[in-house]
Amino acid sequence: MARLNQPAQPPIPPPYRQLAGTGSSQLIPTPLRVTSELAARLLVIAAALAAVVFVIIQLWVVVIPVAIALLLSALLAPLVETAVHRVGLPRGLATVLVLVGGIALLSVVLSAVINAFIDGLPELQAKLIQSYQVSIQPLLAGPPLHIQPSRLNDLPGALQRSIMANSEAITTGALSTAATVTGLLAGLLLGLFVLIFFLYDGERIWSFLMRAIPMAARARADVAGRQAFASLVGYTRAVVAVAVADASAIALGLWFIGTPLVIPLAALVFLGAFVPMVGAILSGAVTVLVTLVAKGPVSALIVLGVVIAVIQLDGHVLQPLLLGRAVALHPLAVVLSVAGGIVVAGIAGAMLAVPLVAVLATGVRSLATTAVPPPDKINPLDPEDAESARPEPPEPRPPRRLKRLKVIIAGVTQKIRASLPRRPRPGR
Repeated sequence: MARLNQPAQPPIPPPYRQLAGTGSSQLIPTPLRVTSELAARLLVIAAALAAVVFVIIQLWVVVIPVAIALLLSALLAPLVETAVHRVGLPRGLATVLVLVGGIALLSVVLSAVINAFIDGLPELQAKLIQSYQVSIQPLLAGPPLHIQPSRLNDLPGALQRSIMANSEAITTGALSTAATVTGLLAGLLLGLFVLIFFLYDGERIWSFLMRAIPMAARARADVAGRQAFASLVGYTRAVVAVAVADASAIALGLWFIGTPLVIPLAALVFLGAFVPMVGAILSGAVTVLVTLVAKGPVSALIVLGVVIAVIQLDGHVLQPLLLGRAVALHPLAVVLSVAGGIVVAGIAGAMLAVPLVAVLATGVRSLATTAVPPPDKINPLDPEDAESARPEPPEPRPPRRLKRLKVIIAGVTQKIRASLPRRPRPGR
C-alpha cells in the first residue's frame, strides 16, 4: 500500500536518457578528463623520481662508490674477458692481474704528476711574484683603484695576520677535511670491493637481478640491460681515448711554449675530459691562466688557441667518431645532466651524470623497439651491440618537386596517348 501511495516518477527527457545509466565521468568534458588523468600520472612519476633522488642523496656514501665501480668495470671487464677466453687464465687470476696492473699504472701516473708538481712549483712561485711586482702591482696602484704601495707591499704580513686571527675556523675546517678524507678512503675501499665482484662475478649478479623481473618481460629487460651496459663500455673507451688525446695535445703545446708544470696541467686536462664540455673548458682556462702568469699574454693567447682547437676537434671529430650513434647525446642534454649531477653530488655527480643519461637513453630505446633479439645474441662488452637499440631510420622520401614532376610527366603522357589515332585491329 505504501508503494501505491508514492507519487509516480516524472519521465526522463529524451536528451538525458543516454546519460541516466552512465557514470559521472561521462559528464566531464573529454579534454578536461584527459588532461587531469595525464597530470595525475605525471605527478606520480615526479613523486617516484623525487623519492629515488632523495634515497640517492641520503645514501651517496654507498651509491657513488658503487657507480664508480660500475664505470670502472665497464672499462676493465673487456680486459678480464680477453685474459679468460684468449689467454686461458682462470677468472679469479685474470681479475687479480687486471686490478693489480691498473693500480700499478695509476700509482706510476700519480707519482709522476706529484713529482713534476713539486719540481715545477718553485719556478711558478717565482714567476708569480715577478708578475705581481711587474704587472699587477702597478695596475692596482694606478687609476681607478689608487691603492697605496705600502699596503701592497704589506700583503704577506696582512695574510699572516688574517691566518692568526682565524686560526679557530681554520682548525675546524681542517678537522672537517680530515673527516671528509676518512669518508673518501672508506668509499674507495668499498668501491674497490664492489669492483672486484663486478669483474669476477658480474654475469651471475645480473642473472640474480633478472629474477625480480616478471617472466613475460624478462627477455626484453635482459636485452635492454645488456645493450645499456654495452653503451657504457663504448662510452668509457671513447672518454679515455678523448682524454688521452686532449692531454697529449695540450701538453705538447705547453712544452713547446715553455710553460711550467706541464705534466700536472696535462693530468688536469685528462681528468677534465671525464666531464664533457664543462671539464675541457675549466681545465683549459687553468692552463691559460698559468701560462699568462709564467710566460706573458702572447704565450697565453697561443695556449688559448691550442685549447680552442682541441675543444673543436673533440666536438666535431673525436666524440662523434668514437662515441658512435649508440651513446650520442644532444649538447643540451649533456649540459643539463652535468648541472644536475653537480647539484646532487658535486664533482662525482658531474662525472657520473653523462654516462648515466647515456645508459638510460640506450635502455629506453631498446625497450621502445619492436624487434627484440635473443639475450644470448647481445654481447654486453661489445659497443657495436648497443647500435641495435636505436630504431632503424625511416626510408628517405623523394622530394615534393620530384613527385610533382612525375605527376606532370604522367599527365602529359596520357594526353599524348589520348590524342593519337587508334589503329583498327586486323580482321575487322
